[in-house]
Amino acid sequence: MKIGLIGYGRMGKEIEKIAIERGHDIPVIIDLNNSSDLSPENLRICDVIIEFTIPESAIHNYLKCFEAGVPVVSGTTGWLDKLEYVHEQCKKYDGTFFYASNFSIGVNLFFELNRHLTSLLFPHRQYKPRMKEIHHIHKMDAPSGTAISLAEDIIGNMPELNSWTIDENHAFDQLSIEVERTGEVPGTHIISWESSVDTIEISHTAKSRKGFALGAVIAAEYCLTHKGILNMKDLLKF
Repeated sequence: MKIGLIGYGRMGKEIEKIAIERGHDIPVIIDLNNSSDLSPENLRICDVIIEFTIPESAIHNYLKCFEAGVPVVSGTTGWLDKLEYVHEQCKKYDGTFFYASNFSIGVNLFFELNRHLTSLLFPHRQYKPRMKEIHHIHKMDAPSGTAISLAEDIIGNMPELNSWTIDENHAFDQLSIEVERTGEVPGTHIISWESSVDTIEISHTAKSRKGFALGAVIAAEYCLTHKGILNMKDLLKF
């Protein structure tokens, strides 16, 4: 399979390595130094595009892929206020768009664990949730897309919660997310449920970017035989 990369930072380079190990070719790499190469002709060389950039350029990149008729897999976060528009454009061009806030298989199992634990604790209102996420100092968005996904799954099952916030002085109906940026931490997410007598805690700690990159390449492979708007639930069949 021919995989094109849009974005060639730490994740892009890790994806390239994993893709080659799995027998794929990388005929097109587009980053800040050659952004003018984002043309239909170049994109159509590829069977699928994997996009890891920044929120300010992500939507433009998606539209270029849709217009070229090439499936796009993306892990860029921080643009989800435009999600409905992106889905509309994908459908308009009869395209394929696979988005995940986190491509790690372990994290997506953690998503499922979080949803299940929330449903178990729903009848026990003495437990109050809070969250902490830790990432490297280069990460631009806060909280992480992964933390937002986790938070939305909790809020969707807790009627007394209306939103999440990173503000320490949060309201009673807000889920508190503590954000820490330090060193080169790939990603840690901790969810705690506190009562007056005990604490229940689940966590996921990434050891490297390899898990994220592997998941993105697996998603790209999935797009060869599946079409439309896709996500990790489709791939993992949750």
